[in-house]
Amino acid sequence: MAISIEPLIYGLIFIGVLVMVEGLYLTVFGRSISLNARVNRRLEMLEKGTRREEVMEKLRKEMRQHMNSRGIPIYTILADKAQKAAIAFTPSQLIGIMAGVSVISFLALTIGTETDVAVRALMSVGMGVGGVYFWVNSKASKRMKMIEEQLPDAVELMVRSLRVGHPFSAAIQIVAKEVPDPLATEFGIIADEAAYGRDMGEALKDMAERMDMQDMRFLAVAVTIQQQSGGNLAEILAGLAKVIRARFRLFRRVKAITAEAQWSGKFLSAFPIVALIAINVSDPTYYDDVLDHELFIPGCLAVAGFLVTNLFVMRMLVNIKV
Repeated sequence: MAISIEPLIYGLIFIGVLVMVEGLYLTVFGRSISLNARVNRRLEMLEKGTRREEVMEKLRKEMRQHMNSRGIPIYTILADKAQKAAIAFTPSQLIGIMAGVSVISFLALTIGTETDVAVRALMSVGMGVGGVYFWVNSKASKRMKMIEEQLPDAVELMVRSLRVGHPFSAAIQIVAKEVPDPLATEFGIIADEAAYGRDMGEALKDMAERMDMQDMRFLAVAVTIQQQSGGNLAEILAGLAKVIRARFRLFRRVKAITAEAQWSGKFLSAFPIVALIAINVSDPTYYDDVLDHELFIPGCLAVAGFLVTNLFVMRMLVNIKV
């Protein structure tokens, strides 16, 4: 019995695509852009001698460029995720990376497999676009989770700073220096914008809308109301920190409760695909007798449709709004 290694080659090429994109990203922008870096990127740029205004403009441009490029047809699938991930690559560079990775994947498939040219072209484009999307999506998910975890500590740090007599602008600067990335760079930009005359509440609101984060909207609203009507901002933020922590615990509890249903949906959707790959690896000629049947293609399309429907239905069932 002959065993085909082509599925393994496809998987290795896809992993190679992810490693290639990540390596290129770190090479171009440095290790400080990694969310695991000890020194946040803004402070590292300032330590290298770059002027504060130049650092602010560079970071603002990086964070807004994806939001302003949603009209590009092929880029619409990446714009929101790249915005939340604050990808430093420009939209044109990401599209170029998709094209370059697709070409490299095609060459690798040509060397490693014997499939038809049309199949290789389709698979290479899927790996190029899908690989970059998977990389950006993973970056966005990791970054947003880290910001959600860091925000209560950052708010409590601001509360302590306000209670010892510091102004709110100084509290923001302390967060920008003491809290790790990614939140440190975000608050550092707000501190820089406030230093150049921008309203603090407006800057916080803009950041909340850019990241589409409800807890950050609460912070922006609290600061804006205090600026307009007065009050003890330290007490307001202390209460907000408790609310954010309670919401975070509730999110975790809901996630734990729905984890079984989520994995059940993923398993039910992935099992037919895994079974298909296993059958083709163990016996490449298994489907040869039915390939020419008139119902084979409609049957495959129907199964694919049911799998996609299952993903959406299971996602709707476990997507509980808190």
